[in-house]
Amino acid sequence: MALDTKHPLNSLGFAKPPAETRVVVAMSGGVDSSVVAARLADEGYDVVGVTLQLYDHGAALAKKGACCAGIDIHDARRVAEEKGFPHYVLDYENIFQDAVIDEFADSYLAGATPVPCIRCNERVKFKDLLETAKDLEADCMATGHYIQRKVGENGPELHSAEDARRDQSYFLFSTTRDQLDYLRFPLGHLPNKDATRALAAEYGLSVADKPDSQDICFVPNGNYAQVIEKLRPGAAEPGDIVDQDGNVRGQHNGVIHYTIGQRRGLGIGGLADPLYVVKLDVDKKQVVIGPKEMLSTRIIPVREINWLGDVPFDSKSEWNLSVKVRSTRPPREAIIRPTGPTTAEVELLTPEEGVSPGQACVFYSPDSSRIFGGGWIWRG
Repeated sequence: MALDTKHPLNSLGFAKPPAETRVVVAMSGGVDSSVVAARLADEGYDVVGVTLQLYDHGAALAKKGACCAGIDIHDARRVAEEKGFPHYVLDYENIFQDAVIDEFADSYLAGATPVPCIRCNERVKFKDLLETAKDLEADCMATGHYIQRKVGENGPELHSAEDARRDQSYFLFSTTRDQLDYLRFPLGHLPNKDATRALAAEYGLSVADKPDSQDICFVPNGNYAQVIEKLRPGAAEPGDIVDQDGNVRGQHNGVIHYTIGQRRGLGIGGLADPLYVVKLDVDKKQVVIGPKEMLSTRIIPVREINWLGDVPFDSKSEWNLSVKVRSTRPPREAIIRPTGPTTAEVELLTPEEGVSPGQACVFYSPDSSRIFGGGWIWRG
């Protein structure tokens, strides 16, 4: 279809004036999404702000520093009032409970280390909220994520943010092609967070100096075990801490209190060499410990792969890409061997320590900023 030659593409990629382009902005109440909304409003777009209430509002009001809490809903509404665009709060508590929180608890009880922020993006924000944006007849949906959407020869591509320290690609690998076609990420090209805060001050936003969220929104103070015990009473059963030969070295009060690679808090003293958690055996209620070298992993089974390449994932016997197996680690060279359309064996050229089931394995181009999707690490 030929482009409208009377109207060049606007900043969101549509061949019409901003005033005729409706964009739903997912507003968490933080500085990032607030800047996105303010910037688009200042550019003359038909902006509609939407904030999700994801869990009990009464509990949320007592908690600061996490997205979608009560104070954040208030802040998002205030920004909308300041900039003069409509704002809606949608009750997604049941959806969030079913799609994110329940799986988070069950995954921990199964000995995995889940990443609920990925599931929230995948199953709530980029699924249900995106459909709501379409119901509101929006041309697109914009978020404050630090990631870039670029249009290549075969359509929209996902790329890392300009600022590697703020890059959120690890948490967005499961974004599908259809979703990517509809989404916009206006902050991905900014050089750093200071530039975002400068824009917030320029727009006169009340949240310009608001601290960044640190915790998972429904996990106060990062205490995962406390949340799981509340969600699944009695599920954290005590058991043995054993070494790689099965010798009992101590006791624990629930597998959920431990993660792969953990060294501190094992309650085992008098050791010549430090020991680490190398395995969580839920069936036997055992925390398995061993020397650091036992943490090294070279082969990783991956499933539920979301592929963003230009040809089908399993059309090649192997892919030479870089992978990231934890959000805080840089991509490492790897060979990815498809075992089906959405499953693979990933071979790391340099072994990684502390690879854990439940974490994501995200695929990156070794020579560009492009992201080729990824999948979930499992036991195999």
